[in-house]
Amino acid sequence: MGAPRGPARHDRPAIDEAALAAARHMDRLLAAARERGDPRWEAFLAPLPDRLRDEEVAALRKTALRARAAYGAKDSIRDVLPADLTEPFLAALDRLIRELNRLASGAMD
Repeated sequence: MGAPRGPARHDRPAIDEAALAAARHMDRLLAAARERGDPRWEAFLAPLPDRLRDEEVAALRKTALRARAAYGAKDSIRDVLPADLTEPFLAALDRLIRELNRLASGAMD
């Protein structure tokens, strides 16, 4: 494992908080997929909560975009899980992406 790239998460509290909030919502989505017995969505979602919790700032964009892919136009998690779970996660994920965009644009320096 190499040296960390970019700022540490604790140095970017807005990003860290947004990622942790998204991870908590993802935990609820994963539990619902397991409850429904939906192995496809369970497999898709399973690695994401820990990645949202643990990844360095530089790697979070890839994870956030992977998670965002669950809301596809033709195949969406919205079609199988309730809105009271999918919509709060989407909002938390979009907040994380906005914070990452702010950092990339230099607005957080």
